[in-house]
Amino acid sequence: MKNIVCLAFIAGSLLAGPAFAEDKSTSHPDAQAKPMAAPPAGTAMPTAIDGAGGMTMANSATVKIRFITAKPADIMSSKLVGKTLYNNKNENVGEIEDLVIDNGKTVTGVVVSVGGFLGLGERYVLVDPATIFLHQADGSIKAIVDTDKDTLKNAPAFKYNKKNT
Repeated sequence: MKNIVCLAFIAGSLLAGPAFAEDKSTSHPDAQAKPMAAPPAGTAMPTAIDGAGGMTMANSATVKIRFITAKPADIMSSKLVGKTLYNNKNENVGEIEDLVIDNGKTVTGVVVSVGGFLGLGERYVLVDPATIFLHQADGSIKAIVDTDKDTLKNAPAFKYNKKNT
């Protein structure tokens, strides 16, 4: 039980992590900031608020690269994508296919495949990440939801294409 509570906290940390990320780099007093070139007339250049975190959709980078340190509680998306999703009765109810990231900052949805067999007839639903709990045991992570297969099968479909998202 302690592991489930701990991993639920970790999952929450994963969602809030970018908001608390900070720049650990040190600036050199000799370094001078280079002015940015002005965008062509009639176009707006995306800007990033210092310390706001997240990725930005743009044609070119406008912020100098910074490096951060991962915390022990952080979880890599590669450890979640492809995980079987179980319910509280330890029944396989789906598989985590992908993560939806809002504005490059926050995980706002988890794409789950339900139904089907060997990839045929499966459909996708979008699940609130706050409803997925992670349990760590023997060095592996288990994803758990409080639902059953029928509820997931009857959930609103999410249009998802693995190759072209």
